[in-house]
Amino acid sequence: MIKLVIFDLDGTLLNSIADLGNACNVALKQFGYPLHDEAAYKKFVGNGIYKLVERSLPKEVKDEANVLKVKEAFDVYYKEHSLDQTRPYSGILELLDCLKAQGIICSVVTNKAHNYAVELVKQFFGENIDLILGQREGIPTKPHPYGVLEMMEHYKVTPNQCLYIGDSNVDIQTAQAAGVASVGVLWGFRDEEELRSEGATYLVKDVKELENLILSQNLND
Repeated sequence: MIKLVIFDLDGTLLNSIADLGNACNVALKQFGYPLHDEAAYKKFVGNGIYKLVERSLPKEVKDEANVLKVKEAFDVYYKEHSLDQTRPYSGILELLDCLKAQGIICSVVTNKAHNYAVELVKQFFGENIDLILGQREGIPTKPHPYGVLEMMEHYKVTPNQCLYIGDSNVDIQTAQAAGVASVGVLWGFRDEEELRSEGATYLVKDVKELENLILSQNLND
């Protein structure tokens, strides 16, 4: 029986790629570096803002000092513009309402900085998300299972009572490392080939299919 559903955030619950890409391009432009299109940013995201910035920089300037300098500019802009175009994917609000009505706990484990993650989740999902664990100083990021294991411990659930849902290879690797079943969503930032090759337990093409999958797990128990 599924008692706890853990979601990734960017590319799973929220379509945030335009705001992430814009913030990174503003920072890159400030220092005279080449800019990127949205398709490129879909490949750059997934491992936190530091890695996003590092991946966006030219090879010869990826040193830590430079990454941190550009990241600081990213943070200044993104703090004010994280809600410009970011919106929940179609059907997500209804999904969370449904799961809450069924008594299933919904939470978020993301590599997005914790303060940004909390702000966005509270803005769009309110009380339908019970707990948010974003990137925190001194805590390993995904694909390390720390966040998922912390979440399961908090709610006192076993791995077979939990699903981890995400849109990238990082998410599938995280679920595997934590010993929980994974659901790869096909509306996010990465493609079916990536999710399938990583060994996603399930793949879903839309939010209704995800809802049916979660509820069917409990019907079958």
